[in-house]
Amino acid sequence: MAGHSDNDLGLPSFDRPVKIAIVIAPYYTAIAEAQLAAAKAVLERAGAAHETIEVPGSLEIPTAIGIAHRLSNFDGYVALGCVIRGATSHYDVVVNESARALTMLGLQGVCIGNGIITVETREQAEERADAARLNTAGGAAEAALHLVALTRRFGKPKGGVGFKPRSESIEIAGDSEGSSTA
Repeated sequence: MAGHSDNDLGLPSFDRPVKIAIVIAPYYTAIAEAQLAAAKAVLERAGAAHETIEVPGSLEIPTAIGIAHRLSNFDGYVALGCVIRGATSHYDVVVNESARALTMLGLQGVCIGNGIITVETREQAEERADAARLNTAGGAAEAALHLVALTRRFGKPKGGVGFKPRSESIEIAGDSEGSSTA
């Protein structure tokens, strides 16, 4: 993610338009505004169209992404929110369950960049939301774009699960020729 790594992959390029949903929980207004601006800047630099979807809290982000993925035509998603530890165990529930749900969606093939900030203090959140410092939202937008590029590289799922028959061809990872085996 931007700000945390010395490995800059750059932005992928696309031969077809990309549409990304930014799903944000604007619980802390100033932090959310900084996150949103940083994510939009990256998406616009990559030429990706985007739409913002607001939800009440970080626990609702995975549900909103799941709904949008089933019922819309987005290529990928940027999850943005901020969870600051308080005096109760609610922090642990929100952090763990939102991360778990986003991971489960990702394992199902949903292209998600996770930019939900999880911190001990507001100062840590401000540092991570700041595009000039750690820029976790920009990093999440980059991650979503890279996952969309990877999905397009390997093509759409071929079926073979449940009642759908598997395609006659199998794509091999790393096969740049596009050849396949049956």
